[in-house]
Amino acid sequence: MTTVVHFEPGTGRNAGWQVFDSGSGLCIEEGPWGPGGELQVTLPEADGEYRVLVSSIDTEQGWGYERGETFLLVEAKVQSGQATIRQRTTTMRQLRWQTLPRQALQLLVEPWQVLFRNRGLIAAMVERDIRGRYRGSFGNMVWTILNPLLLMVTYYFVFGIVLQTRFPGSDGQAGFVLYFLCGMLPWLAFSEAVGRAPSVIWEHRNFVKKLVFPVEILPANLAVSGLCTSGLALIVYLFLLMAVREKLPPEALWLPVYVIPQLLLTMGIAWLFAAIGVYLRDLIQVNGFLLTLVFFLTPICYPQSSLPDWAWPILQRSTIFKLVTGYRQLFLENTIPAWQEVARIWAYALFFFYLGYAVFRKLRKSFVDVM
Repeated sequence: MTTVVHFEPGTGRNAGWQVFDSGSGLCIEEGPWGPGGELQVTLPEADGEYRVLVSSIDTEQGWGYERGETFLLVEAKVQSGQATIRQRTTTMRQLRWQTLPRQALQLLVEPWQVLFRNRGLIAAMVERDIRGRYRGSFGNMVWTILNPLLLMVTYYFVFGIVLQTRFPGSDGQAGFVLYFLCGMLPWLAFSEAVGRAPSVIWEHRNFVKKLVFPVEILPANLAVSGLCTSGLALIVYLFLLMAVREKLPPEALWLPVYVIPQLLLTMGIAWLFAAIGVYLRDLIQVNGFLLTLVFFLTPICYPQSSLPDWAWPILQRSTIFKLVTGYRQLFLENTIPAWQEVARIWAYALFFFYLGYAVFRKLRKSFVDVM
């Protein structure tokens, strides 16, 4: 599908055009250079909204619109083989100011649209990830439960038996196990996803380089996969809690109040680390140390009273700390959520959710060039 536009680049200069997808901002096609005048622009056949930037171009200085020069903006909407065209002359600075409100609104809505539109693909990839992780081993899917349990047993041996750590209000070793495992539940889902995030784009580089694929869902897959693993651990924990205390607290029904922002927080940081990991591959190596540091700074294996006075005001602002505290209040302290704390958790989670998506959306345009 072609359309004809008129653009004069100036004496002795060439003109060219680039087609961008309006939603993602990705460059789809670039046309041949010419002296200007009547230019034939090729639009994609697929339905959608596109932007065509018709500008002067120089072999040494590059595109004129990138240097602040005036260019012709062609906004095209393709539907059922027909294109609706609007043209206007503008600059990149004017365009950014004019589109700022729409971009802000789009950023608020777009991540939810991406997740909803690809929900089936996310579910299929999460299932494939969990099954493929242990394919060929004797335990197969059983390792999905055994791995976190063996990790918990290791920490229990060190802190519960060797160091004799106890939590206030807990009764002996059984009480320590309940408090410790409860704190591990949100940590498992968070650490599994964030730990794998910096390398996820490199692991799926073929999707990025060769296919029209929604790469935004790759970090989201990690967050959902981690939540599934944590969900299996939760089932085991509920059986243990029932065996020790002979009942389940009704306050546990409030758990979604914490699980939803936990998922949003994990997804946002996974997006952030996945995007940065493409450009800074050292993050893959440093990330394990960072997670270990956060784990031991969060009172999961030890009581909050063990923290020094100077650290308490800082660490209690951590969202992971608040989630660990919230889980324990529901399952072990029979306390319903404090709405002020819940509001803070949701605020932090949404902030990182949108920040991570915005950074990923900004950097993904250059993933192919880096790889």
